[in-house]
Amino acid sequence: MRSIRIIPCLDVDEGRVVKGVNFVDLRDAGDPVELASVYNSQGADEIVFLDITASSDSRETLHEVVRRTAEEIFIPFTVGGGIRSVEDARQILRLGADKVSLNTAAVIRPDLISDVAKEFGNQCVVVAVDSRRSDKTSCGFEVFTHGGREETGLSLLDWVREVVEKGAGEILLTSMDRDGTKDGFDIQMLKLVSEEVSVPLIASGGAGTLKDMVDGALLGNADALLAASIFHFGELTVSEVKKELLKAGLTVRGA
Repeated sequence: MRSIRIIPCLDVDEGRVVKGVNFVDLRDAGDPVELASVYNSQGADEIVFLDITASSDSRETLHEVVRRTAEEIFIPFTVGGGIRSVEDARQILRLGADKVSLNTAAVIRPDLISDVAKEFGNQCVVVAVDSRRSDKTSCGFEVFTHGGREETGLSLLDWVREVVEKGAGEILLTSMDRDGTKDGFDIQMLKLVSEEVSVPLIASGGAGTLKDMVDGALLGNADALLAASIFHFGELTVSEVKKELLKAGLTVRGA
């Protein structure tokens, strides 16, 4: 039986956590290490850090965030943004991260997924997929890269099949249409992907209420539920979400 995980996501820009709507209009949400420590104490199962600018000048800042986080928290955490090579992945893992997340670089060079998986194991490789509704693909959803700025023409279902074949251990699926809106996860998109692949699926984009979290697991078949603003701005706590999932009859990690 699936054991649902709750994963706060911290989008990091120049050493600060930020959150926007539909990938734009960012506002400051605090210090990443302090927030990670709070979520650790609330019972989060994992943390995801995404360097949303991933420019060369922010790389050292992110490395320092990873190093400090590894000293502060005792739950697994994933780091993504700007990882373009096996060596980039090695640096992040050596600093204390448990997994790396690949996105744009994997679309540009899919064999990067295989290379990282062969070096560190499939369990270390999360492929993040940013997708939105589109009439350009047969499945109705298109993959975007570069922080959602560039369309690829790739069908979402074709791409998730390929990343699993290449060695992805998990898929972090973000609905760009729902990101930051608090309108709920895109259940249709989640169901399509969950029926297509066998690796764990992390739902991202749109969580605003306890019901949204339950729906993501029950209706969307997600193995993990990722959220940002509802946690960062104190609207919900990790423990509240876990209690609601238990009430819905779901098995919950650590509960």
